[in-house]
Amino acid sequence: MKKIFVMMFALMTGIGAVSAQEQVTTENTPTTVQTDGAKEEPGKIALQKEVYPQKEEDGDLYHGLTKKLTFDRMIPPHGLEVTYDKTVHVIFPAAVRYVDLGSPNLIAGKADGAENVIRVKATVRDFRTETNMSVITEDGSFYTFSAPIIGA
Repeated sequence: MKKIFVMMFALMTGIGAVSAQEQVTTENTPTTVQTDGAKEEPGKIALQKEVYPQKEEDGDLYHGLTKKLTFDRMIPPHGLEVTYDKTVHVIFPAAVRYVDLGSPNLIAGKADGAENVIRVKATVRDFRTETNMSVITEDGSFYTFSAPIIGA
């Protein structure tokens, strides 16, 4: 019995979704010009203007469906100078749970015997582009680093 009700609900939802779509026809309206310059005939489906005309202006693909990220919600990156010949150690106030490296030109790992220390080094000599590293600690803090790789 439960399966019958579920099937009836699904069927009614599908019928409702189909009838919710709106078609605009030009039966009682004079001939209009489409955006491509072709004339419409009465009784044909008319093309409507773009629902979100500001698409080209602001570049927002979601058109206000998402919130803008304000400056007070951004986490500015810390600077971290990384070289091929030196190892940089970063000490965190809590144990490190997650590390993400932005490029294969970096290598990182926990220091031996310390859960809150990460060591970072460049894997390529004379590599001169910028990359990043993100770290999450056990207390839930998030840290981000901008790492310009300086050649030795």
